[in-house]
Amino acid sequence: MSGTAFSAADVGAPAPTAAELLAFVRRTAEDTALVASLPLDPEGRTWLRLEGPGGSEAWLIAWPPGTGTGWHDHAESTGAFTVAAGTLREHSLAARLPADGWKTLELSEDIDRTRRLATGQGRAFGRHHVHEVLNESEHEHAVSVHAYYPPLPQIRRFSRTGAVLRLEQTERPEDWQ
Repeated sequence: MSGTAFSAADVGAPAPTAAELLAFVRRTAEDTALVASLPLDPEGRTWLRLEGPGGSEAWLIAWPPGTGTGWHDHAESTGAFTVAAGTLREHSLAARLPADGWKTLELSEDIDRTRRLATGQGRAFGRHHVHEVLNESEHEHAVSVHAYYPPLPQIRRFSRTGAVLRLEQTERPEDWQ
């Protein structure tokens, strides 16, 4: 991987911070050879697992036109992502949701946030950050780099109708690796 990743977690090393994850995804997104090596599928997302800093989980992801993640969170993991090519839109909630014990929540007004992230732009986020990421282009792929620490223990998937957010599914690593 042309020198953009750190080595795997050093035993006893401190956990990477959100700022360190963001610095990693930004550096990795600048590796044009790595970004160009990811196959682009016109129908679905493609990805490549990367070696992240301090034992973090990292991914290079290609987004065909019109694709997205749906509403989800990354459980107890902090994370960061940067757009390496194209443009992505992130819709997120400006509130930390309870970790457990609910199936349906009514969201308060003014909770929605939207960011348009072009090539070279990214962001970090904390635990239980609920968002969806979309490639709204009708013609162009987008590529992004993501890192999470600790490695994703689960992803919770949600549906949203107006102000109502409903927990639909919980995925574990064996579901996506």
